[in-house]
Amino acid sequence: AVRGVAIPGALVQMTAATLLGYGVGALLGMDAAEALMLGFSLSVASTVVLLRALEERNLVKTENGRICVGWLVIEDIAIVLGIVLLPALAGAANGTGAATPMATITALALTIGKIGIFVALMLFVGRRVFPWLIVQIAHLKSRELLSLGTLTLALGIAWVAYELFDASFALGAFLAGVVLNGTKFTHRIAEESLPLRDTFAVLFFVSVGMLFDPMTLVREPIGVVAVVAIIVVGKTGAALAITALYKLPMRTGMTIAASLAQIGEFSFVLAGMGVSLGLLSNETYNLILASALLSIALNPLLFRVAEALSDGDETQRKASASA
Repeated sequence: AVRGVAIPGALVQMTAATLLGYGVGALLGMDAAEALMLGFSLSVASTVVLLRALEERNLVKTENGRICVGWLVIEDIAIVLGIVLLPALAGAANGTGAATPMATITALALTIGKIGIFVALMLFVGRRVFPWLIVQIAHLKSRELLSLGTLTLALGIAWVAYELFDASFALGAFLAGVVLNGTKFTHRIAEESLPLRDTFAVLFFVSVGMLFDPMTLVREPIGVVAVVAIIVVGKTGAALAITALYKLPMRTGMTIAASLAQIGEFSFVLAGMGVSLGLLSNETYNLILASALLSIALNPLLFRVAEALSDGDETQRKASASA
């Protein structure tokens, strides 16, 4: 329903954030691969943080909320595909995998082909089989079995994606959600999974705090400020420019801009893979973590500023109309 804004908006905003991150990385003395990884890690916002902010303000089911969620879903898909392709690209960059351009293209084509087969199986076969299985489990009239069956299917699909198709657990889990959405028990499953979602949301924020190294603020103050500026100012500016181009209301633009002014879970996954593949140093990884923590802490304040500016603009328009 919101693809007309969400798809181009997310892609343009991710490109802008990646280029800004690349520029900052180059100025901080990083090589091209590390600077690009830094920029790409900063390009995706946290869906966990966004949903929390929208739920607190009762915006999830509004038009603005749907645009924000749709925008972040596109970002999540793009970053998941990036995670899938990263090992092949890292092998080419480090000289440990594909050594020639043709070998690199072949490796990427093979990876994309496997992912394509998995996606096709999920959308054309899984979409018919798995909802039927959920209905059969639901007919047993056991709340515990329904929850357990859903969880087993979700984790099973994620494992198959990782083990058999060289995809990521994240892509498998995402497609499991898409497939399970085809059943008439979707809302019931969503309601019963709320305790799990809340538990994992808490663990997510705890893990951010545990991973954060406070000394990064002392060792790299300029780097932290520059990266936080990309997240809070650069991504916000790009979002406002895109929404203005589409002539969306001021309130919509401000809500989207505030929603994107943070980074979270997928940024950590991508940065962690970068470290394990030798593309990111530990210092750059800590820089991303520190910036994520600061941007998440600043996000509620940005939402308040966005709401105040939107209210002011609306009041001014009403006054102009009355005059």
